[in-house]
Amino acid sequence: MTDLTTKLVNILGDKTTKPLTAAFGMVVVGDLLRHYPRRYAELGRLTDLSKLEVGQHVTIMARVASVKNYSFGPGGKRIRSEAVVTDGTGHLTLTFFQQAWRLKAMTHGSLGLAAGVVSEFNGRLQLTHPDWEPIKESDDPTESSRLSRGIIPLYRATAKMPSWRIAQCVELCLDAIGPVGDPLPQEVRDARGFFDMAGSFEAIHRPRTAKDWQAGRDRFRFEEAFVVQTVFAQRRNALENERAVARPVTDGGLRERFEQQLPFTLTDGQRTVAGEIVDDLARTHPMHRLLQGEVGSGKTIVALIAMLQVVDAGAQAALLAPTEVLASQHFRAVTAMLGDLAQGGMLGGSDGATRVRLLTGSMGAKARNASLLDAASGEAGIVIGTHALIQDHVQFAELGLLVVDEQHRFGVEQRAALVDRADVRPHVLVMTATPIPRTIAMTVFGDLEVSTLRELPAGRQPIQTTVVPAAEKPAWLERGWERVREEVGKGRQAYVVVSRIGDEPSESTASDNSTQSLVELHEELAGGALHGLRLGTLHGRMGADEKDAAMSAFAAGSIDVLVATTVVEVGVDVPNATVMVVMDADRFGVSQLHQLRGRVGRGSEAGLCLLVTGTDGDSPARERLDAVASTTDGFELSRLDAELRREGDVLGAAQSGVRSSLRLLSVVKDGAVIDDARAAADEVVLADPSLAGHPALAAAVHELEHSEQADYLERT
Repeated sequence: MTDLTTKLVNILGDKTTKPLTAAFGMVVVGDLLRHYPRRYAELGRLTDLSKLEVGQHVTIMARVASVKNYSFGPGGKRIRSEAVVTDGTGHLTLTFFQQAWRLKAMTHGSLGLAAGVVSEFNGRLQLTHPDWEPIKESDDPTESSRLSRGIIPLYRATAKMPSWRIAQCVELCLDAIGPVGDPLPQEVRDARGFFDMAGSFEAIHRPRTAKDWQAGRDRFRFEEAFVVQTVFAQRRNALENERAVARPVTDGGLRERFEQQLPFTLTDGQRTVAGEIVDDLARTHPMHRLLQGEVGSGKTIVALIAMLQVVDAGAQAALLAPTEVLASQHFRAVTAMLGDLAQGGMLGGSDGATRVRLLTGSMGAKARNASLLDAASGEAGIVIGTHALIQDHVQFAELGLLVVDEQHRFGVEQRAALVDRADVRPHVLVMTATPIPRTIAMTVFGDLEVSTLRELPAGRQPIQTTVVPAAEKPAWLERGWERVREEVGKGRQAYVVVSRIGDEPSESTASDNSTQSLVELHEELAGGALHGLRLGTLHGRMGADEKDAAMSAFAAGSIDVLVATTVVEVGVDVPNATVMVVMDADRFGVSQLHQLRGRVGRGSEAGLCLLVTGTDGDSPARERLDAVASTTDGFELSRLDAELRREGDVLGAAQSGVRSSLRLLSVVKDGAVIDDARAAADEVVLADPSLAGHPALAAAVHELEHSEQADYLERT
């Protein structure tokens, strides 16, 4: 019997299946039936030809206004056939060469569907060699043609497989398919008035009214959210049953002593989040929390308080950072904040102090071995490092807490490595300085409890952000370099960030060469606009010692202007830096620009961020830059960013599994659907954690979790 797992070739034949597989990766019936129409055309409502754009692959419905054959070439032996079609407000030319027979099916006034790529010739829009399907207009209600339903589904298509051929394939599969299992339990469907799966496929592919396809679309949109939320509901349920060692607050311990010696008062937000983490760590099942916060909101302080609580309880904490620059920055910041509390067993160390160690891949053998020994023996209560921390030979005496900074930069397997090999499951805190809209967080990090820091610590200075259109107004860029010199003249410092280093063979493309590299810009500035200033460089190809030396020199004030790549994007804290110049800013994302901007204004002086671009004023790239310049609220920017970007880009490459499973659901716009799906999934999983009574749902969950692309399922 035919079902969703039946091979398409068994129904459609090899010749028809091959272009479907090549274009869309379709192999089984379910792949085709989940290729939902992108829109619908209603007979009597023609396509708006005024909205066509050159380069689009379109399927349009229009009436033939005129047809004519033209002779051309030597002796007039070649024929060009043209049919002009119209929607009543605009015209489009359909052009065919050596196919005069085409016009026999395109009589004046006839209605049809045309598919092809829009081009322009002599100032007129046209489709060259388009596919054309006549539409028979009939008043006979018994007409069996799919066109008689009056609503024509239009699919994402290709030149070899136009929309109506896909529709014909769908018809064949719908006619052949038998009963299908439904991932939506009946009680979930009934509560929302949804069709079952078979009925929903009929409604969305063969609608007789607009209400039909709308109902089918709503059902499948909900289903997409429901399956994802069921995965997370199962994970949350499983987490509740996992055991961890409780790490409650210890009176008079390192945490209390550290908080007492802080030279500033924690914000209300920091105290609230710290309280949430205190409660989590005191429980006997693992904490699994995402801490997201505005740039400069003080996430590191909150994480350090949590780490000290765990150390007080006799265990260790590890802080995993994505780059050596950031790991080194965290190490310097943590040891500086702790002071003598970080010098356990050392001369000058406080009674009961712990030891903080750094572990990175390019450390010298002596320092590396010392860090490994202190981690394994338990002498180091806090170990800060990069990917080197997750190597098999790195051992902890008792790992009680894993803190993952900028978690989106780590793969699932990398984040899981430390957790999975620990004898006792540690508590986990993941942090991000990239604010995430709530609906996206629910879809990408649905198994995490979320804490948010919005409030900035007292004393953070305002940052003025200006877009510098270098191509249109070169004088603005000249003035920008003057502002850098003025700030340095007042004893302050500046960053200049570029998108590429330069001199790499992989960067020899015309696209890359249209931007200025770090090497080129450093040389140009040193001999020109910033001549006489102390310039330094920092980039990912430098060795660990070189990077650390450059950062230390900049932090010490020995470098006036640091020309760098995005290695300074997160975690770098030099309060004396007041200017951030981002070259070719249009090459960076909104969140990345917000992160870079957050490197200035961290001291007693206001910050200035200049976004230099060569893009046109009305381009999408300029729109992004204007959005960044319009507000310093990272949460507002995250919302704007989500609206400006495509759905797949919002989810990102690391979320490719969920992205490939979402055809109708928008994580940006469909917050109410996601909320509803999460509540429904929680109810189903609470009643049946293993989904034993819901085999179709269990199969859908298994398929999503075990997809090669399921990296989006956070597993920390």
